[in-house]
Amino acid sequence: MFRPKVPTMPQPTGLIPRPTAVRPTAVIPHTPTAPAPLAPAPARSTVQLTPGSVIALVGGGTAVVLVVGAVLVSMLLAVAITAASLAICALVIRSLIASESKRR
Repeated sequence: MFRPKVPTMPQPTGLIPRPTAVRPTAVIPHTPTAPAPLAPAPARSTVQLTPGSVIALVGGGTAVVLVVGAVLVSMLLAVAITAASLAICALVIRSLIASESKRR
């Protein structure tokens, strides 16, 4: 039941064609040619900043800084709240253990 059955290779049926002979071909070495000289690159145009685009860039940068700052401050606040709650829990547990040992 748990042993796999290995399939048997079926025998070919019908006529089997004979292998055809492969004719050798002549190998002609390729002689490399000199590459064509590159055309000079066109001059790059300078970016023109208008007063409106400067204001948009400054506003976008300010928004990014404010969002990243808010995320970082909220993460720091979450860590601080977690640490404070753990410290309070540790004090309560220590107090309970100390009062238990005094009763004995």
